[in-house]
Amino acid sequence: MHWLAWIVVALAFIEGGWLAFDGGRALIVGDYVTPSSGPFAGQLGPWSKVVSAVGIEPRSTLMKSIHLALGIAWLGAMVCFVLQLPWAWTAMLVCAVLGLWYLPFGTVLSITQIVLLLLPSLRGSGP
Repeated sequence: MHWLAWIVVALAFIEGGWLAFDGGRALIVGDYVTPSSGPFAGQLGPWSKVVSAVGIEPRSTLMKSIHLALGIAWLGAMVCFVLQLPWAWTAMLVCAVLGLWYLPFGTVLSITQIVLLLLPSLRGSGP
């Protein structure tokens, strides 16, 4: 197993896990995790401006469901990538591309995963 693949797995776990947690929590509790004090108290991150620009209300049930669905899909793809299923590399790449909207945190992690997945040592493979 290539060590770079484990970096991809760790990044997918962090990003996919957070999206699943925050989206699921938002569906159950009613809102995402936001700062509770300070100048950004109660505010969503820059990603909310991106989704608003395409016509999706950031705090809508639709957006919370997108968070949850992408997070679960990513975690599932990650497990399949570790198991070296033939289609898992493509699924990981698709999830990373779909996560680019999640500014700034998710964008950085997604770009890193895309770059690593496209390296010759990982292209089309698993760990």
